[in-house]
Amino acid sequence: MNYDSLAALYQLQYANYRDDIAFYSRLAERLNASRILELGAGSGRVSIPLARRGFEMTGLELSPKMLEIGRKNAASDGVKVEFVLGDARDFKLDRQFPLVIAPFNALMHLYSLSDQDKALNCIKANLEPGGVFAFDLYVPNFGLEGVLRHEGETFLESDGTRTDVFLLQRIDKTAQIVTTTYYVDTVSPENCLSRNVLELTQRYFTRFELQRWLKDFRLEFYGDFEGNRWSDSSKHVVVIAKT
Repeated sequence: MNYDSLAALYQLQYANYRDDIAFYSRLAERLNASRILELGAGSGRVSIPLARRGFEMTGLELSPKMLEIGRKNAASDGVKVEFVLGDARDFKLDRQFPLVIAPFNALMHLYSLSDQDKALNCIKANLEPGGVFAFDLYVPNFGLEGVLRHEGETFLESDGTRTDVFLLQRIDKTAQIVTTTYYVDTVSPENCLSRNVLELTQRYFTRFELQRWLKDFRLEFYGDFEGNRWSDSSKHVVVIAKT
């Protein structure tokens, strides 16, 4: 999925999200992975902090708008990240990596088994022998379907502008597809209301599907970024796949 239309909203919602940074940093340090490829690098939310820690980062991203934001963020932060425009289902870089990561639900934009297998073939081709592929996904726990709701996302700017994010979800359980429609309401300092309607489509995974997909790897499953066991109460599934 191309995030061009969602880039501004993503920045509002997740520019300061840091829950996963320490996990990927610790993993890279443990593996002594000097070079890291991030799939779905977006605005550089993960790649930039890892580059700041001394890792050589390459970020693959499908959205030109997100890449533009990522390059600006990296330049502003004074770090080097190689951002590459590309599709996770069809890419080949000129080098291999000891660590490939796909943080923050990036793989939920692989909407079919064919998409998953194409992406995995590319990942394998760009992994060094003995390399590691790591990623995280959210565990499906949706609210009421078809109900417009506000989940506490209110953003205030210094000039008095207020933005509220409402959402409505539709779930296709057969296809494992969740479609989230965002209603982004912005009130200007002059009390003028504008609404932007955006749509996000994701495909969620089951455990056995992940095990089938990654059958050629040795797998470690966790329920959070601290290494606790994946259980019914987990909000995330964190996977380390070793060749």
